[in-house]
This record gives sequence, structure tokens and C-alpha cells, in this order.
Amino acid sequence: MLIASYNPKNTGDTMVVIINQDVNNQETVVHDNVARIYDSKTDQTLGYNFLKASQILPEVIDQNGQIDLTEGQVQKLNQFLTAHGFPGDLKADEEARFVVGYVKTMTDHPRSDHLKITTTEVDNGQELQIVSGSPNMQASIKVVVAKIGAMMPNGLIIWPGELRGVESDGMICSGRELQIPHAPQVPGALILPDDYQAVGEPFDFKKAQHLFS
Repeated sequence: MLIASYNPKNTGDTMVVIINQDVNNQETVVHDNVARIYDSKTDQTLGYNFLKASQILPEVIDQNGQIDLTEGQVQKLNQFLTAHGFPGDLKADEEARFVVGYVKTMTDHPRSDHLKITTTEVDNGQELQIVSGSPNMQASIKVVVAKIGAMMPNGLIIWPGELRGVESDGMICSGRELQIPHAPQVPGALILPDDYQAVGEPFDFKKAQHLFS
């Protein structure tokens, strides 16, 4: 997994790269213009902050928000890391994190009167257990799934979770959460038309701009 973001208005010329979930015991070490965040118990890298990112990747200067780094860009970052005494442990990640899903089954949550437990098919025939609080949740619908490692438009990152004792591996999104223009500003999963896209395809955000027009 690799999540990269660049927000010059809020953080200046810093690119944040996340490769693992935060832990309680984490520390930071800075060499020149790069900071490594790591698990102090296991030494596992959690991420890096490249403090003058445009000097490494000049093309990011026009970016804002999440960045889909190419293999070539990741290679340049790794070269910079090793030149400054850090392991070049970044790996390009081209896996789609927002995909069209299909809710195959839905059951009531045993410890909640509003949560539902779904079995939802995503890409490559994979089935995920996702707990949802959407009031319109039901079986046999197409939805948008934010898989583990997805960064939502508001900056929230989707990690493996647990809702009232039941594991949940992803999120079924609403139009509001995806910031689709004119989406209803109320809770509820975005239910896609049957002919919108095939199950497992990367969700087409550009096409979605007209869903509620």
C-alpha cells in the first residue's frame, strides 16, 4: 500500500507518503529534507514526509490532494531516501481503491439496531465483509466500495476496522462522502444503476459528476 498526498496551501512543499497504519508507539527521525515515521517497537516504516517534494518531483507543484505516483516517481523517491540514509522501501501501488461493488448478502448486526453486516463482492471476485450503517442498505445492489488504503475526498483513510465487535474491511460510500455534485446531504449508500459499470471496475469519478444532475 502507498498513499501519497500533497497540499501546498496547508502543509507547504511537503508530500506525505503513508505505507502503514499509525500505531501508538511511533517515532520520527529527520535527515535533511525527509522525515521517516516508524514503529519504535518493530522499526516498521509507517510513512515519510518529503519536506521539499518539488525538488525531487517538480511535477507535483501543480497537484493538490491525493497523488497517484507512477513507478518512475516512486523510484526517484527511493533514490532520495537511500541517498539520505533511509531504506528505499516504497513500492508503487496501482491497485484501484474505489471500485464498483455488489452487495451479495446482508444480515442484522447482533449488537446494533441500525448496523448491517454485508458480504460485498469487489474486484477479482473478492468478497469483503463490510459493516454499514446506511439506512438504505440491502442485498442485490451495486455500490461504491472504498477498499482498505483508500483516501476519501475529505482526507480520511480507510483502514481495517471493527464495529461493535464485528470486523469490517472497507466502506460502502454515500454520494455525500464521495463529494459528488448535488448528492443528497443525508446518510445513505450510493446505489448505482444496474448498467452503470461492471462489478469490480474502478469507480469512474468523472462519470459520477452527472449522477445527480
